[in-house]
Amino acid sequence: MTIQAPETKIVETYRVACDGGEGALGHPRVWLQIPLETGWVECSYCDCKFIHKDYETANN
Repeated sequence: MTIQAPETKIVETYRVACDGGEGALGHPRVWLQIPLETGWVECSYCDCKFIHKDYETANN
């Protein structure tokens, strides 16, 4: 069985919300702050990685 890679989203703000995006199958909405030092943050529930657009090329 293979494990699907976590989703990566490019965002325009440094504060993002994640709810798993699966409707009733998602998770509680959490607010995440993208640190300026790294330019990305991962959701502790679903491992979705949010990358700020200014750091997109550095993280891909």
